[in-house]
Amino acid sequence: MDHRNKTQLTMFVLSGLTDDATLALFLFVFFLHIYILTVVGNVGIIVIVYKTSTLHTPMYYFLSYLSVVDLFYSSTLTPKMIADLISIKKVITFHGCVLQFFIYATLSGAEVLLLSIMSYDRYAAICHPLHYVSIMTKKKCFHLVILAYCLSILQSAAQIACVYTLQYCASNLIDHYYCDILPLLKLSCSDTFICDMVTAYLVGSFWAGSLTTIMVSYIFILFAILRIRSTSGRQKAFSTCSSHLICSSIFYIPVFLTYIRPPSDAFKKQDMFLSIFYSVITPMLNPLIYSLRNQEVKKVIVRVAYSFRHVKRRLLAMKD
Repeated sequence: MDHRNKTQLTMFVLSGLTDDATLALFLFVFFLHIYILTVVGNVGIIVIVYKTSTLHTPMYYFLSYLSVVDLFYSSTLTPKMIADLISIKKVITFHGCVLQFFIYATLSGAEVLLLSIMSYDRYAAICHPLHYVSIMTKKKCFHLVILAYCLSILQSAAQIACVYTLQYCASNLIDHYYCDILPLLKLSCSDTFICDMVTAYLVGSFWAGSLTTIMVSYIFILFAILRIRSTSGRQKAFSTCSSHLICSSIFYIPVFLTYIRPPSDAFKKQDMFLSIFYSVITPMLNPLIYSLRNQEVKKVIVRVAYSFRHVKRRLLAMKD
């Protein structure tokens, strides 16, 4: 009888980003600033959309939920990664590891679906402008967001159910800075064939479905823009979806470069960099892109900054 399978590991050790103390200190300061910008930027987008009546449209409704996802998505991984940079032991419990992956997988799935929903929204706005209000009703927008969250929870729960059926009895070193499904499957001393198939099917379905929706939507959008005769009309139509297109690209490209490649047992340094980009950098860039490239959001930010400066001057005048 194999007694090894009866011993279940309760703690995992994360390899982290680096073992170099000097580099770790630099990365600690760098990623701490990035996380602060991520929180401020996404909270700012949420508050601006909620408080500004002119932004109560489907596009900004979905944008606010994308910011909610980015805020919690980053908060699930970045604080632990930052803390590990200055920690002697980079440990995490088995249940803590599973919980981290569950939240991360749910939020990444929700982000994928929200990006595809936003592409459908842009398709409806540009290709069917006269019927846009009747197509993207408040009720439909709400149901789409709920559907995105429910599907994301179900797919991550299915993967977690697989993880709990496995035995971990050999090495407890996760060659990553957070708990992901692939490193967990590689560490298991059980047969992971079924879990591999479930993971491949769920992840593949989510990403393929979302990417197909985005590509088909933008093909129709492109044809619709080309039919517009005036140059200014084309520029205005394209500007309404350029921010979403950029955000989708900077999220999808690193993910595909990481996962769409021949299988390997080693987690390479370039994989680490790419995973940092889509899990840490992208949540910071999304609100910046929408703020800098979207005229409506930019106007609101300028107006808020002007009002804040005016209030500050009045307070200083009262003190004098």
